[in-house]
Amino acid sequence: MKLTQKQIQTQKLLPKQIIFAKLVQLPTYRLEEAIENELEENPVLEIDYDATKSKQDESKVKKDDDGIGKDEEQFFNWEDIYSSEGSNDFKPVSTYDASATEKHIIQAEKKYFIDDLLDQIYRAGLDDDEIQIAEELIGDLDESGYLSTPPENIAYKLDIPVKTIKKVLSIVQKLDPIGIGSRNLQECLLLQITERGEKPFVAEIIKNYFDEFANHDYEKIMKSLRISKEEMKYAKDTIGKLNPKPGYIDSEFSNHYILPDLIVTKVNGEFVTRHNDSHIPELHLSKKYQEMLVNRDKLDKNTAEYLKSKLNSASWFIESILQRRNTMLKVMNAIIEEQKDFFMGQGENLKPMKLSDIAEKIEMDISTVSRVTNGKYVQTPIGLYELKYFFTEGLQKKDGNFVSRNKIMEKLKEIISNENKKSPLKDEDLAIIMGDNGYNVARRTISKYRKIMNIQNAKLRREI
Repeated sequence: MKLTQKQIQTQKLLPKQIIFAKLVQLPTYRLEEAIENELEENPVLEIDYDATKSKQDESKVKKDDDGIGKDEEQFFNWEDIYSSEGSNDFKPVSTYDASATEKHIIQAEKKYFIDDLLDQIYRAGLDDDEIQIAEELIGDLDESGYLSTPPENIAYKLDIPVKTIKKVLSIVQKLDPIGIGSRNLQECLLLQITERGEKPFVAEIIKNYFDEFANHDYEKIMKSLRISKEEMKYAKDTIGKLNPKPGYIDSEFSNHYILPDLIVTKVNGEFVTRHNDSHIPELHLSKKYQEMLVNRDKLDKNTAEYLKSKLNSASWFIESILQRRNTMLKVMNAIIEEQKDFFMGQGENLKPMKLSDIAEKIEMDISTVSRVTNGKYVQTPIGLYELKYFFTEGLQKKDGNFVSRNKIMEKLKEIISNENKKSPLKDEDLAIIMGDNGYNVARRTISKYRKIMNIQNAKLRREI
């Protein structure tokens, strides 16, 4: 064996840098969790109650001055359930109640989704074996409420006949909300239609003409079932009101609100940015443990080293929180400065901008800007936006001016909304019309933008 020496150069992050990188990427509601965990693990870290109360009082005054406090409507929005392009994008739309000053936004008291289903099972009069099967089935539901494991696999696992599993599954599928435990979308919709006692031809469409319905082949359905156009429209409207993902209803998987991390207001013609973190506690170092370290002669070596380590960790944590706050403000203010026309134009004239543009402007690393903008939201006088929204690709128009991708998509959406729904425009046609409006966009780009906006292709947009 031969010993050799080798010199290499590596880059290592300091502990403080690691803590900052972790905290800066957290949205505000997750930052609160991180602080709670750190308070539990580090005895040197304490809540500064006076500073916290002062911050909350100041925030309340600012909200009153801004006139923030109007309730906003909570609503849900989802694409057509029978669309092959977008049926998997069903999510409750989040809204922000700007008047909320509590630590957490108030929601109706509720049990977890799984617990509620189990409660229904326990009250259904089943025997112990059936309850065990039902618990297994409910445990295998995915976030949409669908059964993610085939009954045959569950039967093998429990060493029970498949017919017994399917018998209990039929009971689970009758729980509230109807459709829970379905194995696919078709079964989910059929269960709901059957429970509602709808007209027979509606169930027949889902049961035997599901593919035709999904592809908007209404003429074939009307001819095969010998139903009128009015009846076809009735079926379409009825099926369109069903819930394609019952697991999202009042469940632990859903999140009905978006809590903005930043708030931008207009004061005397200027935009002012502040954090929406009045519920986040202010922190300081424990005086008791600091005094103990000052008199470290009275401590044994291990205790002194432990307290020193915890003191350093707490100091870095507090400093990283302050650095996170300042960095977020810098990034948001730089965005406003770059997108001044957008904010002054009430949501119009968003210009092309890249992460590197902001990173260069505030003299920070592009990875830091990426962490700051990822998953963070800002409440502005013109609406609630994710910070990533302001970063978009650009395209040069025929007149030489550059427009953002968002602007192009808005124009595309406008053209599609005004088309003849009985004869929708194909992507090739849309590209020609966009070109006539000064936007040189290729057909494949039209298709890409259409999918981003969850807009179906021409065939699936056709109405009766």
